[in-house]
Amino acid sequence: MDRFAYPAQFTPDDGGSHMVRFRDLPEAITSGCDMADAVEQAADCLQEALAGRLARRDAVPRPSKPRAGERLIPVAMYLAPKLALFTAMEGAGVNNSELARRLGVTELIVRRMLNPKHETKAGKIEAALRALGKEAVVHVSDAA
Repeated sequence: MDRFAYPAQFTPDDGGSHMVRFRDLPEAITSGCDMADAVEQAADCLQEALAGRLARRDAVPRPSKPRAGERLIPVAMYLAPKLALFTAMEGAGVNNSELARRLGVTELIVRRMLNPKHETKAGKIEAALRALGKEAVVHVSDAA
């Protein structure tokens, strides 16, 4: 996975509120009282759905290309590196113990790097990604 933004579909109702769904994450459904609130709720909902998958070690789907009328919602900066590490580990067939061995740390350190609730320094995740033959690149774009 090299892009950390998921397409969301915003469906207005008669009362002015908006229902939000992520087709890549069927469990991620929310709503907002207006469009601005719906975008904010969508971002929170996305983080929770992805953090839940990461905590359960469930598959994290690649984001689909947005369709007409969808809006890309970015993954939060605290979570994207952890997802990148998790998907790199899965892709390489490397478990926590093997990554810990490669890094010269305990398996507990790797578990913490993958824990969405634990603050991990960027340098540690960069080192772990390098141990898997990957590197992180940050891209900044104009806000939608």
